[in-house]
Amino acid sequence: MQPFTVHTGLVATMDRSNVDTDQIIPKQFLKRIERTGFGQYLFFDWRFLADGRPNPEFELNRPEFAGASILVARQNFGNGSSREHAVWALADYGIRAVIASSFADIFFNNCFKNGCLPITLTAEEVDYLHRQVAVHPGYRATIDLREQCVSDETGWKAGFKIDDFRRMCLLEGLDDIALTLQQVDKIAAFEAARGMSPIS
Repeated sequence: MQPFTVHTGLVATMDRSNVDTDQIIPKQFLKRIERTGFGQYLFFDWRFLADGRPNPEFELNRPEFAGASILVARQNFGNGSSREHAVWALADYGIRAVIASSFADIFFNNCFKNGCLPITLTAEEVDYLHRQVAVHPGYRATIDLREQCVSDETGWKAGFKIDDFRRMCLLEGLDDIALTLQQVDKIAAFEAARGMSPIS
């Protein structure tokens, strides 16, 4: 998993509440067996018209949002089914962080397992970001996970809180597998004591 320390990136806004995982990654794409390649299907039903052409009305299809790595939405982002594929699609598309005034719990937890930082700010702070993007094309923000803050070039800054364990995992790029492998010697010793075959 790619570590997350300090990230500066182009900000894209999605002025929508209750963006659910069925829209983030529609169900017909869940049969893929890889964890990569989902970015092309992100927000598929919103991004594309029935004939397959890009929908010019959809936010992320706006030319000024090309290459955005920070997504700002509204409240209750990621509600709906618990599919981890939703975070895979965001990450594969290039989104390193999602900022909203609230998140669905399971989506929020899945973000940390996949190196995508979910940041909860107040509604007023989220409003500020939407306004800045609207009046300043190419608006960029900096997210500092070590200091737990979001800032921009105007001097504006907003703090957020991440629990210490999750923060450490993101800073060091540790997913569940990497965390387990840190204990491989202890696991091997336990298995040897039990007469089990050693792990490979």
